[in-house]
Amino acid sequence: MTDSPAPPPAGAHPETAAAPFGPSSPSTSSSSSSSSSLSRRVSPWWRALSIALLLVLALGWATSVSLYEQLKAQVRHLQAKIVALPQVHYLAVLVDGQQRPALLVTYDPKAEALQVQRLNAVREGPEDSMQLWALDGKNPPRSLGLVLSKYQTLQIPVQPQALQGAVELAVSVEDKGGVSDRQGPRLPYLFRGWWIQKAI
Repeated sequence: MTDSPAPPPAGAHPETAAAPFGPSSPSTSSSSSSSSSLSRRVSPWWRALSIALLLVLALGWATSVSLYEQLKAQVRHLQAKIVALPQVHYLAVLVDGQQRPALLVTYDPKAEALQVQRLNAVREGPEDSMQLWALDGKNPPRSLGLVLSKYQTLQIPVQPQALQGAVELAVSVEDKGGVSDRQGPRLPYLFRGWWIQKAI
């Protein structure tokens, strides 16, 4: 007759009693170890990739904002240049007796000034003045001022009313200092040309 194994202590679970201090099963230990190793290997890469993506997004946003601001600045600059450009509404090319261009005259109503550009080398003498006139074909010529500057271009301040109804501009040669409207120009005119409204 053989001895039967001693029963486990009271209250102890059979499995626990069978191996109270036994090592964990190989499968559980291996799974936990591989999971921990995978976590250690993958997490830094994901972290680095996330940071890189955030940097790329931030850089793209900053670049787009910078380009937008540059575009706005360029538009404002162009608008300012357009506003500053002379608004030419009328012009005339005055020719001499041989129909050769002598003066280009334009009018900027915003500046209320005639812009006169010499197209030839004719200059008044030391005792003479070149005087500009507006002709409307019905009334006496109206003086617009003297061509005083020796430079290639000059401005003559003129109110819009002085040009109202004008169909031609002309230049006469007068004594130094010019003459009044009442006295009128000395004929014949040195230069003369049609006063044309420019299409806008």
